[in-house]
Formats: sequence, structure tokens, C-alpha cells
Amino acid sequence: MLTISRELADAIVAHARADHPDEACGVVAGPAGSDRPERFVPMENAERSPTFYRFDSMEQFRVWREMDDRDEEPVVIYHSHTATEAYPSRTDVSYASEPNAHYVLVSTATDDVEFRSYRIVDGVITEEQVKIVEAYG
Repeated sequence: MLTISRELADAIVAHARADHPDEACGVVAGPAGSDRPERFVPMENAERSPTFYRFDSMEQFRVWREMDDRDEEPVVIYHSHTATEAYPSRTDVSYASEPNAHYVLVSTATDDVEFRSYRIVDGVITEEQVKIVEAYG
């Protein structure tokens, strides 16, 4: 199960809406081993596409190095789908390289935004519950 603060969930949705009709992407970093998303890091979709996203390689290198320096890891890796449901595509699965991360997908295809989370390990997609909290306990 992904437990995430309302503030972070709202920030992810706001980024998805702001970048619509292109897909938005980014990470939420947290202390290594904690499974607690804490630091919102919106990233640029290098593809600038409504159907595809890719982190800019230099930006990704910088963000991952910054997480290492802060003893953090990518707890959440998120992106949006602008015309389809919030479910990982074959391409999304092929890019899923962080087995401990929660892969959050937000669909901005309708006014009712879908916010769903998955674990993707060795090409296997497992949807998980999302618990949105006002603050971490």
C-alpha cells in the first residue's frame, strides 16, 4: 500500500493538470528504506508528448545523485496519462527500473482525475491501495 500525504498527492495532480495535454512526470523522494514519500521533485518530460514520457537523462542523473547525497531514494515515480486510464502501458513497464518504488499514474483524460499506484517488478504489474493522509503518524 502507498501511504502519501494529501499535499504530495495534490502536487502530483496539479503537475499533471498543468502539463496537460502533454504527460507530466517526476519523483517523490524519501529517506532510504523508509517507504515514506516526502520531497516532491517535478521533472521535465523530455518527449513533450501527450502519449509518452521520458525523463531527461541529465536531469535524471542530477536528481538521482541529489537523492544519493541526501540518503534518499525514489519512493514514488509518477507520470500522467492524458487520454487513457491510469494503468501502466507496455512502455511504462519496460521503463520501470526501481523495484522498490511505487509507480503512480494520474489520468487527466476526464475532469475526475484518477490517481492509482502500482508495483512493477520484473515486468509484473500489481495495483496497490492508496491511502491519502493529512500528515504522517
